[in-house]
Amino acid sequence: YDDVNIKVDIVLEKKSTMLELSFKHSGTVNLPCDVSVDNFDLPVEGKLTLIVKFGDEYNDDNDEMLVVPHGEFQIDVSQYIYEMIVLSVPLKRINPGTEDGSVAPDILNKLSELSPKEEHKVEDNDPRWDELRKLLTDK
Repeated sequence: YDDVNIKVDIVLEKKSTMLELSFKHSGTVNLPCDVSVDNFDLPVEGKLTLIVKFGDEYNDDNDEMLVVPHGEFQIDVSQYIYEMIVLSVPLKRINPGTEDGSVAPDILNKLSELSPKEEHKVEDNDPRWDELRKLLTDK
């Protein structure tokens, strides 16, 4: 992503046997449009809940639960924040201006210039067929 402007709020709730971390993010991600290839700011938002339990050894195999050793006093949540933001970006990224036609990017203008023009072919009337056509239309 070219430019990311996202605010992440984390709420830590300490319980007797575990910690519950609630992540919430909102902001914009600047990325290229899949149709026009022009960059635009896509609004994104999302939530994630992470349970942190204490155990004998570190284990992050489960996406929603993290096990840290008993003596640990720091938790690195950067990877969870990164994944939360990446998963909030849709697979098909289309600039809303491109969809409704309010933004006419250079590539669409160039495509319309280079598209084949319709040629109106003038029909050559053969007088021999005119009599047969009259029979069809006279019915």
